[in-house]
Amino acid sequence: MSLHYEVVFTCFLDDETPPEVLEALRWHLGMRDERPATLDAEDHPYRLLAPDPDSYLPGGDVASLRRQRVGFTETGERFQWGLHSRNYWLDDDLGELVSILDLIAPHVVEDGYGGHLREEYDTDLVVFEFRDGSYVGNHAH
Repeated sequence: MSLHYEVVFTCFLDDETPPEVLEALRWHLGMRDERPATLDAEDHPYRLLAPDPDSYLPGGDVASLRRQRVGFTETGERFQWGLHSRNYWLDDDLGELVSILDLIAPHVVEDGYGGHLREEYDTDLVVFEFRDGSYVGNHAH
């Protein structure tokens, strides 16, 4: 019997995130039909963050990537890419997490919390923590 997980990504990416990374995310999120030519099909065999209309999560799956104003500088407005997704995953797919983490980690703006996963009926989280262009998963209660 398979276990099921809630997988959440919620972080800001630098406004200068390369277009190919944004296009890869849009494909994973179900916001574009065709896999970008720059995205290796072996490393990204299928969409991981596209919402399933029949999700078993309360409230359903969520997928969003949008450029947001996050403040002001001396030269004007400051923008970042807001990424938020919440999906229902089978335990068999958890090995694919690394492809999303590797894709976004170099572009995450703030060190610290960037999402989590938890077994469907569990209260313990594995938190995705981003730091210096990389990531770790830490258990939290």
